[in-house]
Amino acid sequence: MDSQVAPNAPITPPQRSRKSKLVGSLIAIAVLAALGAYAWHLTHQSAGAGAGGPGGGGGRGAGGAGGRMAPPSTVGVAAAAYADLPVTIDALGTVTPLATVTVRAQVSGILQKLLYKEGDMVKAGQVLAIIDPSQFQMALDQAVGARVRDEAQLENAKLMLGRDQTLLKQDSIAQQDVDTQAALVKQLQGTVQTDKASEGTARLNLGYTKIVSPVSGRAGLRPVDLGNLVNAGDAAGLAVVTELSPIDVVFTLPQDSVPDVQSRLHDGAALPSVAYDRNRVAVLDTGAFYALDNVIDTTTGTVKAKSRFANAKGTLFANQFVNVRLELRTIKNALMIPVTAMRHGSNGDFVYVLNAADRTVALRNVTRGGATVDKIQVTNGLAVGEQVITEGADRLKDGAKVVLPGDKPAFGGSGRRAAGSADASAPADGSAPHHHRQKGASASASGSASASADGASSAPARPAAGGAPQ
Repeated sequence: MDSQVAPNAPITPPQRSRKSKLVGSLIAIAVLAALGAYAWHLTHQSAGAGAGGPGGGGGRGAGGAGGRMAPPSTVGVAAAAYADLPVTIDALGTVTPLATVTVRAQVSGILQKLLYKEGDMVKAGQVLAIIDPSQFQMALDQAVGARVRDEAQLENAKLMLGRDQTLLKQDSIAQQDVDTQAALVKQLQGTVQTDKASEGTARLNLGYTKIVSPVSGRAGLRPVDLGNLVNAGDAAGLAVVTELSPIDVVFTLPQDSVPDVQSRLHDGAALPSVAYDRNRVAVLDTGAFYALDNVIDTTTGTVKAKSRFANAKGTLFANQFVNVRLELRTIKNALMIPVTAMRHGSNGDFVYVLNAADRTVALRNVTRGGATVDKIQVTNGLAVGEQVITEGADRLKDGAKVVLPGDKPAFGGSGRRAAGSADASAPADGSAPHHHRQKGASASASGSASASADGASSAPARPAAGGAPQ
């Protein structure tokens, strides 16, 4: 009886069970630490190191690293090439007709006829309107009658003077009578001359009843209707005719450009001019530089200039705002690249040059020259044929890897190949890969204290009643 243990006495765990739990805990901690180190290695190793890693784990690490790194940028490229570069000056101009004439009446009268249509093209000398000519015809007839009468009196006075001069030679008349008759002849000559002037005025006024266009051009809207009394002082006139062909465009040039323009004009060069619409898209007409003003506006630092256009199709309209491009000269065989390839940094202008062999880019400082709408000249730092980045340069740095639109998707393929190699590293017997087996081992280690060789659990056996621990 003394050897029996009391029923309520605590059972002391066997010493072997405590050692097994301690060993299991240490193994679990070691496995967890190894898994953490392995995970850190997968997320921080380089793409090259991952690709060269041993075993299936190395292959999967490469795929993971490749997925986490930024892929190469897809860019557009263009080759530097020689081209002719026109040196131009762009300016905003106003279409100014050579002549805008308000056709007014020169005599007063009732407007009898209008012989033009609003908006029609008229020619110089074409009759546009007719004023009632009745009163002017009467004035002309009266002037002609007065002239004929005075001419008859003059002829009679001349005959009388001839007789008197014959009588004077015969000493049959006094000298005074001859002199008086000679004065009368001169007086009548003056009267006839006055009559002729009056006749001419009357004939001119009669001609003014037919109102003609002094220039060729387009007639505007009708400012007066038939039947109205028109006067010579009417401000609106009878018609407004604008000369449209040829036509001028007046624009301003910066004062810094005046020497270049004057130099070209001094050499006798014809400076081509092109008139564009407000959006700089459609070409309205082509012409040539015509004249340069003689003063510079001190408030704006510009000088007025004028180009003349044939305007055969009537595309330029009076007082229209247009964009003018004046071509000063042309630079032959200029090295040109797209405008989008030129960039500017703290060290000046630069471009990204493509290395086609390894698909990398190099930052290169260049010197820019003239430019067109879509091309820019490079005077230093680039060779003909070199390819520059035109699209996607915002994401690049010196030495960065790039992908061209025509390239095969090598990055995605490598990722798939890496995954495939990882799967291929699994054993042929269907068991889990090496790193999967590690996870299984750590789970079993943390779940039990130890395992026997035949798989039986080594949990501590409760001692038999009254027996000593084994």
